[in-house]
Amino acid sequence: MNKNYYAILMAGGVGSRFWPVSTSDFPKQFHDMLGTGETLIQKTFSRLSKLIPVENILILTNEKYNDLVLNQLPQVKQDQVLLEPAMRNTAPCILYASLKIQKQNPNAVMVVAPSDHWIEDETAFVYDLQQSFNFCEANNALMTLGIKPTFPNTGFGYIEYNKEDTNTIKKVSQFREKPDYETAKAFLKSGNFVWNAGIFIWSVKAITEAFLHFQPVMNNLFLSGYESYNGKDEKAFIAANYSLAENISIDYAILEKAQNVYILPATFDWNDLGTWGSLHEKLDKDENNNAVVNATVVLENASNNIIRTDAKKLIIIDGLNDFIIVDKDDVLLIYPKDKEQDIKKIVAKLN
Repeated sequence: MNKNYYAILMAGGVGSRFWPVSTSDFPKQFHDMLGTGETLIQKTFSRLSKLIPVENILILTNEKYNDLVLNQLPQVKQDQVLLEPAMRNTAPCILYASLKIQKQNPNAVMVVAPSDHWIEDETAFVYDLQQSFNFCEANNALMTLGIKPTFPNTGFGYIEYNKEDTNTIKKVSQFREKPDYETAKAFLKSGNFVWNAGIFIWSVKAITEAFLHFQPVMNNLFLSGYESYNGKDEKAFIAANYSLAENISIDYAILEKAQNVYILPATFDWNDLGTWGSLHEKLDKDENNNAVVNATVVLENASNNIIRTDAKKLIIIDGLNDFIIVDKDDVLLIYPKDKEQDIKKIVAKLN
């Protein structure tokens, strides 16, 4: 294990599109969404620990999920769990974690990874990550792993690179916002666009220099507490100052401004597990394309549904096609799959 390798595991999201299973008190990264026997955060941690020393994996999460993290990852110590006292998107928390790592090891290279994505071929993931670490150790580079698009998805941001670039690791031309369907089709046809998976790799030197250059106000805010990091006064400093940071993503804050951004098109299968529909894709299905988690079912004239219950409940369905059926505690959700993006709006109204 290379002691210079670090990971920042992002585990603060709520996953409201997976309501009613995922809630603000118990979000999706802490659930076994695929019925594998491991929660998403456990699976991600295990994958990262194939290359990165366990003690060098930091978990970034909301302070109310602290106990969930420690219960599900017993190999993690409290000082590896970085607690956000306020929701401020990805740039502030990445800067905070990067400065902590810098103070501990100025030669560090790190990966920033979401805790709730699904990667099937973990050997390929580790291989791609090793290539990225090697590149970032040798170059002043901000890197991302891009996912080769398999269909014109309008729910992801895209990253464009130069068609003529024959290198394995390619210079990024520009980040592109979530497109409409026709634009997404054009991206696929062009062949030099990848999905932005939110997996980033860089040296601590490269990312802290980027914050110094592009986000001086935020940088000064977090640097003002540098002496307290990894010590007893850190918690008080973060409690008093974290919420003062701008609410901005790492993409907007740094990556769309920097000129030293590179992409490695990933060689592994990937699913962001962002919606019930994306979960349906990864689950085993019957001859009518129905996916079932936990439930015992009797299905007649039913196809392309996802059905999930808490226990071994008997579910009888006749005449439903393309639906999400979820039974969780005192909530029963029966909802068309083609309207799944609206679940988030329903949750907002209920709250």
